[in-house]
Amino acid sequence: MKTEYETLFTPWKIGNVTIKNRIVLCPMGGTSLFGWMEPNHFDKEAAQFFLKRAQNNVGLIIPGIAPLKDTILNRWLYKNKKMFDELKVYMEEIHKTGAKLFVQLTAGFGRSFAITNPLKILAKNKVLSFIAKPIIDAQYLCASPSELPSRWDPSIKCRALTVKEIHEIIEAYALTSKMLKDAGVDGVEVHAVHEGYLLDQFTLKYTNFRKDGYGGSFVNRYRFPVEVVHAIKEKCGKDFPVSLRYSVISKTKGFDHGALPEEGNNYDEVGRDLEESLRAAKYLQDAGYDMLNCDNGTYDAWYWAHPPVYMPNNCNLEDVAELKKSVSIPLVCAGKMELGVASEAIKNGKIDAMGVARQFLTDPEWVSKVIEDKLEDIMPCIHCHNGCFTMAHYKGVANDQAFSDVQHMSRCALNPETMNSKNHIEKAKKVKNIAIIGGGIGGMEAARVATLRGHKVTIYEKTDHLGGVFCEASNFDFKDNDKKLIKWYERQMEKLGVEVKLNTSIEDISTLKEDEVIVANGAKTRKLNVPGEERAIEALSYLRDKTQVGNKVVIIGGGLTGCEIAYDLSRQGKEVVIIEMKQDLMCVRGLCLANSSYLRDYFKLHKTEVHVDTTVKEITDKAVIAVDIHGVQYAISYDSVIYSVGYIPNPLSKKKSHIHLVGDADKVGNLRNVIWGAYKVANEL
Repeated sequence: MKTEYETLFTPWKIGNVTIKNRIVLCPMGGTSLFGWMEPNHFDKEAAQFFLKRAQNNVGLIIPGIAPLKDTILNRWLYKNKKMFDELKVYMEEIHKTGAKLFVQLTAGFGRSFAITNPLKILAKNKVLSFIAKPIIDAQYLCASPSELPSRWDPSIKCRALTVKEIHEIIEAYALTSKMLKDAGVDGVEVHAVHEGYLLDQFTLKYTNFRKDGYGGSFVNRYRFPVEVVHAIKEKCGKDFPVSLRYSVISKTKGFDHGALPEEGNNYDEVGRDLEESLRAAKYLQDAGYDMLNCDNGTYDAWYWAHPPVYMPNNCNLEDVAELKKSVSIPLVCAGKMELGVASEAIKNGKIDAMGVARQFLTDPEWVSKVIEDKLEDIMPCIHCHNGCFTMAHYKGVANDQAFSDVQHMSRCALNPETMNSKNHIEKAKKVKNIAIIGGGIGGMEAARVATLRGHKVTIYEKTDHLGGVFCEASNFDFKDNDKKLIKWYERQMEKLGVEVKLNTSIEDISTLKEDEVIVANGAKTRKLNVPGEERAIEALSYLRDKTQVGNKVVIIGGGLTGCEIAYDLSRQGKEVVIIEMKQDLMCVRGLCLANSSYLRDYFKLHKTEVHVDTTVKEITDKAVIAVDIHGVQYAISYDSVIYSVGYIPNPLSKKKSHIHLVGDADKVGNLRNVIWGAYKVANEL
């Protein structure tokens, strides 16, 4: 282990519970030990997930939120005794590893509940909602401190919780915590005065307009979380640790509008500012909380709690460290934390532990690899949210999320085995020679899996390097982990002994002698097909050579690639115009709102000129001729034009009995589609 990381591997205490090291596996939606979008039960998939991480040296494990009341069938968690009996046996296995485990319990989501389009009907129609209530109570799931607009569809008005319902939730916290304690769980975490979830909505002025004892003054707004910890301590004893998930600063300007890191304190905070946070942290500590598990943000500024690639590393550390001025209980800080920075912060008494979430999805053994000084073998999380948090939102659509993703959050775009134990690699019954055409991510993933199964693999790559189009896609200064992913794959090819033939173009598959052929040669660019198209630069061409554009750049295509290029150019000081034919930017399934809202807020802050519901008629030597949805035609001057309007599969061959397509050669999609598809094909050969 590097000496600079040694502080991370020193013990610390939460109340009377000693944790062996300072690395905390933070809670992630979809990793609840009691299931998620199904009737509550002891979830063996999640249990296996956490046990493997415990066996790989994590100090403290906090599984994802366990709703106190089922999202489906409405049963209170504490009424399922069998589930807690199974948990007790499991805790014995966890404790054999030396790890500790707290269970996070949630009061609910309030206006932040990521309601899908089918559920909109139930949330808005009281008659249908009443009929469906025994199965799924949409209006309860969205219930908030006051009547509020849903984060996902402002036309949905979330009703206010009654005082009776608040008291039922408090009682459920206490009863469930006692059952968890009796099952051998080391502590509980109250979710959450954090991220704009239900308890947080009670504490924030812009979401709490109540006139009773749970609204108005500071004491009244924080009454709910205070009564929760009092009830738990009364039922479980003062020595049973209770952590609180806590957002230091809301970083929120208003409904659906966050504050970016570059704004600093130069905005009007509508939620919890630092001054109130210092007071609140001390108040909550005095109420009985034994730890604050911290970051920043709300669902209106979601990129703070779920930082995408655009957010800076250690984005919450400075604010979390400020809390040390007012509390003596331990603080955990999460948010793209770097090992060296976290270790130094702990050493200097700024925080007590490093919170990490999605890196545990990507590589279950990463902590062990740090200890063994094998950092280059850690598969890096690239902060894409394409597998773990696919809740996409854009104009006209509440939450464009496939139901399979609703059921199975916290899978990983880069690791098909995460939270999916049916996926595992076994030795092949018959060893084969396999040719892979294309050395991009899909080709390398297929080579990795096939080689682990015992096959002899050869990659044929027409260029002088591996990585394929992902090399261009990672050519931004904010995508260092994407670049690390390419290096990780290159290292796997080397370690596994995969034969790689660079500068080798295969034109005719019939010339190959291998038993099986995997075609991973990617896609071709979709053309604009408008007069003057030759005046525009294709997106990949720009990413290969960024010097070829002038000061004012018109970008045709407001999907993710087009918006990332616009973001990149704007940060260079260029004047940017985006033209998009759909009703909003980044209208695509699988792109997390945490990612897309950052870019939308960035364009809003920088007054980037955006034309949606707009098509391009022509590109002249002086202007892009655009036509809006009403048929109005206008000209936009430019120095350069970049187009990013998608790609079309371009397979070298059609599928046959011994020919298999993966990645964009099969179907154009995101990196998750590429890796999961390549894994599946290679694992079946």
